[in-house]
Amino acid sequence: MEENNITNEQNAEQQAPVAETATVETATTNAPVATAHDDFDWSVDKRNVSSYSKAEKEKYDATYESTFKVIEENGLLTGTVVGLTKTDVVLNIGFKSDGLISLNEFRDLPQLKVGDEVEVLVVEKEDRDGNLHLSRKQARMQRAWERIVEVYKTGEVVTGTVTSKTKGGLIVDVYGMETFLPGSQIDVKPVTDYDQFVGKTMEFKVVKVNEAIRNAVVSHKALIESDIEQQRVDIISKLEKGQVLEGTIKNITDFGAFIDLGGLDGLLYITDISWGRISHPSEVLQMDQKINVVVLDFDDEKKRISLGYKQLTPHPWDTLPATITEGAKVKGKVVNIEDYGAFLEILPGVEGLVHVSEISWASTPINAKEFFKLGEEYEAVVVTLSKDERKMSLSIKQLTEDPWSTIETKFPLDSRHKGIVKNITPYGVFVELETGIGGMIHISDLSWIKRFNHPSEYTKVGNEIEVVILGIDKDNRKLSLGHKQIEEDPWNTFETIFPIGSIHEGTVVKKDDKGATVQLQYGLEAYAPARHLRTEDEKPIAVEDVKEFMIIEFDRNEKRILVSHTKVWEQVKADEKDAVKKEQRAEAEKTRKTVKNIQSKVEKATLGDLGALAELREKLKQSEGGEEKKGE
Repeated sequence: MEENNITNEQNAEQQAPVAETATVETATTNAPVATAHDDFDWSVDKRNVSSYSKAEKEKYDATYESTFKVIEENGLLTGTVVGLTKTDVVLNIGFKSDGLISLNEFRDLPQLKVGDEVEVLVVEKEDRDGNLHLSRKQARMQRAWERIVEVYKTGEVVTGTVTSKTKGGLIVDVYGMETFLPGSQIDVKPVTDYDQFVGKTMEFKVVKVNEAIRNAVVSHKALIESDIEQQRVDIISKLEKGQVLEGTIKNITDFGAFIDLGGLDGLLYITDISWGRISHPSEVLQMDQKINVVVLDFDDEKKRISLGYKQLTPHPWDTLPATITEGAKVKGKVVNIEDYGAFLEILPGVEGLVHVSEISWASTPINAKEFFKLGEEYEAVVVTLSKDERKMSLSIKQLTEDPWSTIETKFPLDSRHKGIVKNITPYGVFVELETGIGGMIHISDLSWIKRFNHPSEYTKVGNEIEVVILGIDKDNRKLSLGHKQIEEDPWNTFETIFPIGSIHEGTVVKKDDKGATVQLQYGLEAYAPARHLRTEDEKPIAVEDVKEFMIIEFDRNEKRILVSHTKVWEQVKADEKDAVKKEQRAEAEKTRKTVKNIQSKVEKATLGDLGALAELREKLKQSEGGEEKKGE
């Protein structure tokens, strides 16, 4: 009706000027002529409806405009449900047209009915089809974000529902908006199974927001820590050293265990778990186990508490059985090995030391780390015991009789025995004849004829070797042994076989700048100095060459033989010269005898005789002259 009235009024206003114009035009041309409709009320339209006055029009316009709301896109406002279909909800927001929202956005309101008011967001006042585009989902998200930002600033606790699991944590619905709960913020304890929290409604604290991408991070752990902090303050204010508390084992590490004392954690070091030695706390404690502990120390500022578990029981040394005395036999497990010995645990918290000198009667050194193994059990004799100092020394060797007490009867001088090579040093070989009994063969007593740079050239550790007892040192528990003494000294025979000047065939086995080692018969070795290795043809002698050598020195006491190859060929040459001289002397002697015979037979010389005589004399002179030159 109001629109029709406005239209009629506008038509009347448009028609009025036309009539006035016609009247004026007539007046300019002719005199005014009165007509029947001059007195017609033009404010009445053809339907006989009166138009509004200006004041009335303004009044009604204001009334009309007040029925509409100011609509802004992306703005939040409240609408009224005016209709429901199978798929949509019809909302009146005071706009010129109603809006439609999918029924899916009202799944949280199963009892929705006509007349209910809901908050929505204006997406578009007119979409492509000219329809009003509203969204309740976006309105909820907008409102939820505003609330989340507000509680983040105020620190208020919010309630949310865990909807699903995601990588690294959980998704939590807070005010209808999805937020992220990291796995590290679920609980103060490490959480491995995230599925157990899906579907649970819990309290959270908003710890981070990103307004640019509208993302929020929540934490349940922050609430727990806040409660724990208050409990921690209360507990520390009541703590006293020596106080016994009940706690639950929260975590076990290599160095100890963390005990939950009801909001406050204390550390139980591995050394305070048991009086005995343990390699890991899990040998005694278990996760979630409830135990009583004693407060050893605490720090108000750092809020650290040191706890003890073994201190709740008496020290084992204070309750040591009366059967454990000096001289008693005990059994123990190896719990620690050092260079100087091993510790045996006789009872939990009661240990004794087996020094390396108390392992065996043998005088040869023993490596404790090679002899003992952790965890092995040994029987031993208590040698010394001090309850005040809580020390005990043990002996393994004293479980058996000291073999050195009867050493002279079992291993007399010059007796022969077989033993095992236990150790080799640069100066000799250590041989064990039986457990606890052993001695050393000096390197010089290994062989009559061979010289060794190191005993390992002759024997190896673990080999069996035959020995002769050369000496007994009972006080120092040492035996002097010999190996070469098993056979007679061959040097008495060698002295006759290798006299000085004799020539023998030998093989060069080793060579250096000073000379060469030569292998002779019977395995005997000699040494040829470098100047005695010169050959007749000046060619060098190499290793493995076989040559003739002359004995130039034989020292029986030092077991040393010097030989020379040079003197062999020099001697041959000298012998050849001597043979030539001898032959020349024989020829001269023969000539003299011939001359003498001739002279004795001729009484009176003739001219021919004189000529023959002169010839003989000349030969004699030449012969004597040649001998003189050779002699020179």
